[in-house]
Parts: sequence; structure tokens; C-alpha cells
Amino acid sequence: MTFEQLGLSQPVLQALSLKGYETPSPIQEQAIPHVLEGKDLLGIAQTGTGKTAAFMLPSIDRLTASGKSAQRRSCRMLVLAPTRELAGQIAESARDYAKFAKMRIVTVFGGTSVNRNKQDLARGVDILIATPGRLVDLADQGALDLGSVEVLVLDEADQMLDLGFIHDLRRIVRLLPAQRQTLFFSATMPKAIKDLARQYLTVPVHVSVAPASTTAERVEQFVCFCNQPEKQALLGMVLRDGFAAGDMDRVLVFTRTKHGADRVVRKLGQIGIRANAIHGNKSQPQRERALGEFRDGKVRVLIATDIAARGIDISGVSHVINFELPNVSEQYVHRIGRTARAGRDGVAISFCAPDERDYLRDIQKLTRVTLDKVELPENFRAEVERVNARAQQGQDRIVREDDGDRQSRQPRRRGGGNRRAKPTAEAKPRGSSAAIRSGGNAGKQGGKPGGGNRRRRGGGGGRRSGAAQGQGSQG
Repeated sequence: MTFEQLGLSQPVLQALSLKGYETPSPIQEQAIPHVLEGKDLLGIAQTGTGKTAAFMLPSIDRLTASGKSAQRRSCRMLVLAPTRELAGQIAESARDYAKFAKMRIVTVFGGTSVNRNKQDLARGVDILIATPGRLVDLADQGALDLGSVEVLVLDEADQMLDLGFIHDLRRIVRLLPAQRQTLFFSATMPKAIKDLARQYLTVPVHVSVAPASTTAERVEQFVCFCNQPEKQALLGMVLRDGFAAGDMDRVLVFTRTKHGADRVVRKLGQIGIRANAIHGNKSQPQRERALGEFRDGKVRVLIATDIAARGIDISGVSHVINFELPNVSEQYVHRIGRTARAGRDGVAISFCAPDERDYLRDIQKLTRVTLDKVELPENFRAEVERVNARAQQGQDRIVREDDGDRQSRQPRRRGGGNRRAKPTAEAKPRGSSAAIRSGGNAGKQGGKPGGGNRRRRGGGGGRRSGAAQGQGSQG
């Protein structure tokens, strides 16, 4: 099957040829004919399967063929994405695909100038990619009329609901015309997505390239058990060994919180491993710089929260490391979907502390995959002691600096000299963590967390609610 056989127009085929795309992916092969016919569609596909092209290519075709033009402060196609990174990624792809179709494409999301957004929308837009929160703000201010939308696309629908965008979505849909084409794409199919599809799709076609809640086939999945305070030492050893052995290219590390991501970056820097963090507290220029350095290979380690990572579409991510397991099982599917793209193999390593065993059980139940257990690295115990000692030195330095500050702030006596400051209590030394069994007969022998001895495994933003606790606002 070729793109030409799918019935795409010459301008779109020319753009695909320029990008070197010859054969459609399974989701594209299934979805494109139905979208060209104007049918509503519900697509279940992992990230990295080509789903952006699955809805964007035929939509560009239909918009071009209709011969209409966008009216002032309106758009013809609306694509909603949960995060600014994903919105930017979709827009970049749309511009490539519409290179010879003369489409006006605009993105609006939080962290950018509202006035600039209004200026971009004033002349009318063919394709608008937006996060829900910023879109609602612009509509409320009269900067955008959604009454002439011909195509609505909801990408990463499951994540959209997880982030609490359901109320914004309902407001947006009420502003749309009843006669429109609606396309939903999601990596998983929870009950909430089924309910939403029944509400907003009309006799939809269902397409799927993988069973809902399954993980990418080409990803080898491992788990390494350790105590929570020891994870930093483990991460440092895994990265050093993996880079030294040439097993790792780019590594994406996930934490549950923004502050946790910054802490991991800081600790890695102390042992000479450069890393960047991407999360909701970072400004848009900081995010773009972090992604750019990661994409170019200048920085090979990127620490991310679940929300911020949803827009990351970078080839060459060899490893995903779950520094902390997600408390929502579906997030695991999204996380490891960042590797094993474009037909490549990938490795996912999860660090599991005793208080995360329930999360691990839920993940394995959802994905129907038992993660392979690997032993802790050699000399792990000594590395933990070194990390603890380094942390203690930092604590002592802070105490000394605090003492100096207190002394300098004491009021002088009338007769001269400083008042004696009360002695500051010493920081309590942090003892080493309890000894950990490193696998023994219960675990798989010889496997290293860095994926050195790898075994092929076959088959197998806007406003938000508390559903994304600990993550940054992406609107």
C-alpha cells in the first residue's frame, strides 16, 4: 500500500515525497480512507505510530478540495492537544504536510502572548492547534469564533481527561457547529473515553493498531528494586555504565513532580552528568532550549514530568527510566512510548521502592506484561555510601553558611563586639539505608539495568484539575 493508493491529492503527496515518506503506517492505512470520506473516527494508537499524519493528511486534502477560505477570527479545522509541547509538535508536522497546499496554520497555548494570539487569529486560520485553556480564554474575549469549524480533532484524548480538561472541552464543543467531522485519538481506551466518544461522535469508525493499554512491542521492560533514598545513586550508576558501554544514546527520565525533576538534574550535575529538566514551572524558552539540546544530542539526559513529556517526539531515545513509578497506570504506557520509535528497539527501566509495589502491580495488570527483574549493579552499596557522604557534606556546608549569616546579623554591644550567637545544633548525619537483596535466585541473573545484556522480547496547556497532582500547568 502506498500513500497514492490511499487517494491523497498531489500537493500532499508532493509534501510526503519531500520528507521521504513512502509507505503509510498501519494507523495511517486504516484511518486515512475514512477521514477522506468525511466520517467520524475513534483511533486507538500508541505515540510514535504516525497518528498525527493519520488525521492531518486527509484533513488537509478535504480543506483544500472544499475551496473555502477562513473568515476573520475563525478557523476551519481545530486540533486540541493537552500540552503546549504536543501542540507545537502537531503544528510543525502540519506545516510540513501543507507545504504545497497554502494553508494558514496557527498555534495558541499558555506561556505565549495573548495579544500575539489575537493578531494571529484576526485574519482567519485554516488549521488551529490549541490547548483547551488558552482556547477558551480567547473565545471568551471574542478573539475567536468557532461557529465555522469543519473538522474537530481531539489528540491524546485520554490524557486530556486525566488533566481535568473535561469542563473546557464541553464549553468548546458547545461553541462548535453540529455539522462537523470529529476525530478522536487516544493511546488507551478507558471508560471515560468511550463515554466521551458516544457523546460527541456520530456513527464513528473504530480503528486500532494495538489493543488498548498494551505497551510497545519493541520495548524491553525491566524493573530494579531499591529503597527510595538510593534511587539517585542507582540512576548515576546506570547512566555512567550505559554511556561508557555505548548502550545508551538519549535517555528520558521520568519523575512524578516538578521539584523532583529539578533535584535529579542537580544531583546528576554533581557527578558530572549534564541533564536538563522539562516541566510546568519552566518558561517556554527554557522548554524549547531543553528539548533542542536533547534533540541535537548536546545533552543526552532529559528529566521530565508526565504532562510536559507528552509533546516529546524525538527519534533516538534509546532508554526510558522511571525514576519514580507513575501513580496512574496508563501513564506508564505513555512514558515508555517515548522510545522504540520508527521501528527501533528500546529499553524501559523502572526503579521500584517498597512503597511503589502497588503501582507496579497495577501497571503489570493493565499492560498484561510482567517486567523482568534485574539485579542492582556491582558496588552499588559503596556508591550509595558515596552519595550519602556527598549529601552530608552539602548539609554541613549549609549549616556553616547559616552560622556565618547569623553571626554577621547580630547587633553590636554598646561597648563594641558582637553578641555571642547561640550555638547551632549540628545537622544529624544521614545513615546508610538498609541492606538490599540484589536478586539472588528470585531474580533474573546477569541482566543489568542499563540494558547491556539485552534479550529480544517479542509481541506481547490550559486549566487543569487535581487529577494531575504534582505536575505543572500546561495551558
